[in-house]
Amino acid sequence: MSRLLINGRWVDGESTEQLTDKYEGRAYGTMAVASAAQVNEAVGAAQRAVETVRMEPYARYQALTGAARIIESRMRQFIDLLRDEAGFTRADSENEVRRCAQTLELSGEEAKRLVGDLIPMEAGRGVKDRLGFTVRVPRGVICAITPFNSPLNTLAHKVGPALAGGNAVVIKPSTFTPLSAVELCKALIDAGVPPELLTLLHGPGGSLGRQLLADPRIAYYAFTGSTQVGREIQQAVGLRGTQLELGSIASTIVCHDADIGRAVPKIINAGFRKAGQVCTSVQRLFVDRRIAPDFVPRLVAAARATPAGDPADPRTVIGPMISEHHARRAASWVDEAVSQGARLLTGGTRRGRVFEPTILRDVRRDMRVVCEEIFAPVLSIIEFDDIAEAVAGANASDFGLAAGLFTADLRTALRTALALRFGGVHINEASSARVDAMPFGGVKDSGHGREGPAYAVREMTEERLITIAY
Repeated sequence: MSRLLINGRWVDGESTEQLTDKYEGRAYGTMAVASAAQVNEAVGAAQRAVETVRMEPYARYQALTGAARIIESRMRQFIDLLRDEAGFTRADSENEVRRCAQTLELSGEEAKRLVGDLIPMEAGRGVKDRLGFTVRVPRGVICAITPFNSPLNTLAHKVGPALAGGNAVVIKPSTFTPLSAVELCKALIDAGVPPELLTLLHGPGGSLGRQLLADPRIAYYAFTGSTQVGREIQQAVGLRGTQLELGSIASTIVCHDADIGRAVPKIINAGFRKAGQVCTSVQRLFVDRRIAPDFVPRLVAAARATPAGDPADPRTVIGPMISEHHARRAASWVDEAVSQGARLLTGGTRRGRVFEPTILRDVRRDMRVVCEEIFAPVLSIIEFDDIAEAVAGANASDFGLAAGLFTADLRTALRTALALRFGGVHINEASSARVDAMPFGGVKDSGHGREGPAYAVREMTEERLITIAY
């Protein structure tokens, strides 16, 4: 059962909701739902913890790296949990757990080296006998609001840097995946994080989330989710700080000189892992027309060889989507595209929440499978004659989170990387390539701010200038 963590204690909510696994619909647990009074109490307790509970930087390092080791030791438990909660296959679950551990470890390292700068005060005309420097200080209460598609590692990317910076954290996870957040909090507490610095609240975003946004005691919000909700958050919190990782329509470009043998498996993985429910999943695939006759059949064959189904089956690569509603929506968009002239090369079929890996060709850029985020294992091929055409097509979106580019030409790689308006451009990798140490975030409607512990910890602290006259 998922409980609430308020003022350092695990408590029941005002009600409970049953949790069902994402493949069979089998009940596997319950989620406690917080009342408005409990939310208010929880934020107040978090604010008091900032003022009364202090962890020195080395203690933060020890606790965060210790939690990483604890999480690795509980791999089997997390694999079973992520299968039920998120529909993850074993491979996706193991990757999620290992990345979570690495993110916490990276966060712990940052706790030891969070420093300011020495200011050249005497560089100003007439200034003498002045010393200036900056220090980083905690913001206070950080609110972390996280999605279902990476319920462990995305949460670690917010909680780890927040704790590394000396803050308290209020966690609001997705109602689809509450137990991952419970187990992460338990690991952190077992590793030595004072429980008062962690608050965990479950409940619907429409009510609980809005109450958190309206609470002025929260100094900073770290959110991963839709652009629509991101706009609501930004409007609600005003001048308080935010880090928003929002919607995306990720593009990958395959040039005529690309190594096809390298590109195909990377694109298959990036387009279909986690059932395509990754913000950087390849959705629009731009392929040079000169290599399309060779490239496209190999891509289709690889997709057909990628089994979808029961995440408990070790042969399964693509598990179920998070709900049947999401799977039905994806199927309807594919059917709509086909009715408008798109050609279905493979997939397009749904079995309950399982959606087969799908590739479309002859799409138009006004089709929803191309111009809206589908968040499903669906990939649309767009052929091009000139790299400038592909860049213009990739940039022709309100979103700009990540892009991939396959080419053997260094000049093409560098010029294209500078021309693509995305938060990250990956050369000879697909759009979803990611290392947890790197800065991660978008531009345009994909949000602002950066994940990656070294970058997030600076955003979750304030820079304070100190000057001394002597």
